[in-house]
Order: sequence, then structure tokens, then C-alpha cells
Amino acid sequence: MAAAGSDSGGRACFVLGASGETGRALLRELLSRQLFARVTLVGRRRLSLGEETAAAVEQAVVDFEQLSEHAAAFRGHDVGFCCLGTTRAKAGADGFVRVDRDYVAQAAELARAGGCKHFVLQSSQGANQDSCFLYLRVKGEVENLVQSVGFDRCTILRPAVLLCKRRESRPAEWMAQQFLGVVAKVFPTAYSVPVETVARAMVASVLQPGKGNVEVLENAAIHELGKTVPQEGT
Repeated sequence: MAAAGSDSGGRACFVLGASGETGRALLRELLSRQLFARVTLVGRRRLSLGEETAAAVEQAVVDFEQLSEHAAAFRGHDVGFCCLGTTRAKAGADGFVRVDRDYVAQAAELARAGGCKHFVLQSSQGANQDSCFLYLRVKGEVENLVQSVGFDRCTILRPAVLLCKRRESRPAEWMAQQFLGVVAKVFPTAYSVPVETVARAMVASVLQPGKGNVEVLENAAIHELGKTVPQEGT
């Protein structure tokens, strides 16, 4: 997959959550930059991809309820990107905790055991294990669990409201995004961030030297880091 002049260096990465909005944006970034010789999508089902994209990636189908049986899917990658997540409305409270915390934490452990050095996690603004809100508490808990795995580098991104064009219908979220899209023109880094910017920041975190073993990027830092990787066509 690596073109002449690319900086893949024979490296490999995997992506968890490639079917989501940020995950799809991240996959586009990874393939357009050709930073890795091998890109593996790890998920519960194979994704329908365009012919060119399908030829450029590997897909590993796993049962997240029996994730320990799929250690091979996480083996041999230098970097792991995690955009995995669901919503309480879709999965219920227990399902949300299982996906956003338990699946992610176990995947991180398997990745570390398989040789992964750098884990890049999409979390959320306000993540706090002591929060009274389930969503923020779970995000804070999974941040701590991933950090405790012991990666050489762990980058945690805490984006605010994600601006994107979702494939699924979420009327309330759509209204919020329209409002925040206007607010972003006045306060561009305070309350929202485009998924494309998050994806570019995730890629940029791999290209730049780390600041310690664990680096937490809040929303404004995500905006800044996302600018360091030029948009396609620029």
C-alpha cells in the first residue's frame, strides 16, 4: 500500500471503530497519507468498502464478547487507534458500559501483549471517573484503564461535540450540530470539533514526538494539532 516517498517504514496499525463517523474519517486520513504499510480494521463485522479501499486494508472480524479468543487480530501492530463507542440510547446503560469501557480496555490489553507501542484513544470532553453522569464517568474509567496497560505512548483525545453528517438519523443531535456549527464561527475551539479535525489530530499524534508516556489532548489542543496535518488537496 505504501507509495514511493511515503513514511510507512513497514509499520502497521489497527483501527477499532472504523464504522463510526470519526473512524471513517480516520481511515481516509491513514490511507491518503500512506503512513503505514499495513492497516487492519478490527470489528464485529466486515465493512462494505469501495474496491480501492478494500484492497488497501485488512479486516479482522471479532466477537467482542469473546475477545480473548481473537488475540491474533491485535498482534504485530505498532500503533492502535480506538474510536470504538456506542450510545446509551442504542445499547442501554449496561451495553454502553460494556462497549465503551470493557471492550476498549480488553482490546488495549491484547494490543499491548501483541506488541503495540502507541495507543491513541478517542475519549470525550469532560471525561472523569468521578462524574455523576454515566457517559463521562465511563469515559474517565476507560481512560484510566488504558493508561494502566503500560503502552510506551498513550494519547487520549477529548473532543467536544463532534460535527459530522451522520448516516443514521439523530434529530436532537442534528439540531445541536446546526446550532454549534454557528457558534463555532465565533468560538471555533470551545464547544465543538469536526470529525475530520479529530482524525487529523490522531494521525498527527503519531507523527510528532510524545510528551511523556501519557498525553491528554483537550478540544482546543485537538484543533491545533489537527492543523499540523494539511487537509487533502492543500
